[in-house]
Order: sequence, then C-alpha cells, then structure tokens
Amino acid sequence: MRVLVLSDTHGLLRPEVLALLPQAELVLHAGDVGKPEVLSALREAANCPVHAVRGNVDTAPPLSQLPATELVEVGGRFLYMLHRLDDLDLSPQAAGIDAVIFGHTHRPEQRHDSGVLYLNPGSVGPRRFSLPVACAWLDLPSLSVTAVELA
Repeated sequence: MRVLVLSDTHGLLRPEVLALLPQAELVLHAGDVGKPEVLSALREAANCPVHAVRGNVDTAPPLSQLPATELVEVGGRFLYMLHRLDDLDLSPQAAGIDAVIFGHTHRPEQRHDSGVLYLNPGSVGPRRFSLPVACAWLDLPSLSVTAVELA
C-alpha cells in the first residue's frame, strides 16, 4: 500500500501534488492546511481516504475543527499523526505505534528511534527559506520511505 504523506500546504495545493494522487491508496496531511479548499481538492481528486490533523495556522473553522492528533490503522500498521512533534504526549513504543507522522518544521526528516519511524515529509506549500518543497511516499507494511522533492 502506498501512502502519500503531506504537510504544511499553507493554502497552496501544487499541481505536482495533484499529479501524485492517482498513485496513492491513502493520503495523510500533517497539518497547516491553510485553506479548506486544499482539503476539499485533495478529497475530490484522490480515489482514496484523506486524513488530516490541525496545524498551528488552522485556527478558523472548518480547519480549526480538525483533530490535533489522529491514529490511523492501515496495512497492519499504526500511524500516529500530529503537527508539532514537540506536542507528542505519549510513548509511541508503549502505545504500539509504528510511525509518527508530523510537520511544522518544513524540513524533511526520517529517522528510527526504538523501533518507531518518525517522518516529517517537509512542506509542499509556499517555499520557505532555502528548504525544499517536498512530500513523501510511505510504503506499507514495510514502512519504507521515499522522499519526493517537487520544486
């Protein structure tokens, strides 16, 4: 199963992201959606479920009503989503979580700690500083990650 992992769109849904959607079997957005139209367009264009959590810029309805965290079970794996990793208030290992998906920093990152994958896909929204515009593919159940630089 291929999961398209996005974060930090900040109201900008790039055509390159839309072009990836036909390959996705699940879409995860780790917050800072920015505009409700972004989620609507993702849900409309994707032929799969789309899950999103609230980021620090998602302060007005309906985005303010997104959950702060979400646990998604898929492909025999438990994926825990939140926007800011600093807000993690549980032990992923103790909770049986296989991967923690987060955003906020706009920096792509993947690392393993105590058997848990920590994945920040980077930002697919407006370019910030010299950081890449990026997202990631997460393959399940292997938890292998492929980084995708878009611009």
